[in-house]
Amino acid sequence: MPVIHRRNGIQRHDCSERLRMTTRTISGTQRSVVFAFLLALAASSGVFAQEHGHGGGGFAGHGGPEHRGLEHGGPQHGELPHQHFDARFSHNHYYFDRGHTMHDAPGSGYAIEHQHEHFWYDRGQWYRRDGLGWLVVGAPLGAFVSDLPLFYTTVWFGGAPYYYADDTYYRWSGDHSEYEVVEPPAGIESTGTTQAPAGDAIFIYPKIGQSSEQQGRDRYECHHSAVEQTGYDPTQAGGGLPSGVAATKRTDYLRSETDCLDARGYSVR
Repeated sequence: MPVIHRRNGIQRHDCSERLRMTTRTISGTQRSVVFAFLLALAASSGVFAQEHGHGGGGFAGHGGPEHRGLEHGGPQHGELPHQHFDARFSHNHYYFDRGHTMHDAPGSGYAIEHQHEHFWYDRGQWYRRDGLGWLVVGAPLGAFVSDLPLFYTTVWFGGAPYYYADDTYYRWSGDHSEYEVVEPPAGIESTGTTQAPAGDAIFIYPKIGQSSEQQGRDRYECHHSAVEQTGYDPTQAGGGLPSGVAATKRTDYLRSETDCLDARGYSVR
């Protein structure tokens, strides 16, 4: 029971002071609850942003989980759906199925416009914007890229290198200084080989650490230059010339090709 004080005829209750103390305590508790709520809301917002790839437009960021299977040549067996294994020419890498729609933007690559259509090229995989996602498509013939797919296989056919990945063939274009998506020549799938040709008894050794990609490009360009200069083409029967002049032209071809390769930093045997 509250104590009643009397002074000058005025009654005063101790419960008034207790009420004020209780009110202050409740207010402090409310502030703590509100602060905890706001802190939890901020944390959940950050998690939501990370899970949905927010933080920029276009292709900023690192892509969603759907894209991670290709970073090291493919997922573990059964890890991700909508992929196929490309074993042609012992290529042996996974790629997303064409026609499959990705919900997350690719994590790298760059835009390519070809014949009034907009594509996105990412490590040998091709996409096109499709509503709210990205549709996996085949590479458009005639398009040019500045770099080869992350995992490519060099296929030799007719004395020239083709670069293969995901049912797509690329050729180096000296006119554009880029790689062009090309139609596979007839017979490449049955007679193409991953073994570099002897080059009509020529063997080359890189003296300045040229990559296998650079070697293939240099060899093709020197071969093409020697054919233009001499008219002799070792990929054709008899060099493509009458038998009376083929032997002489063959010597000229080998000399021209050797000089070209030597100038590009190769030892030729």
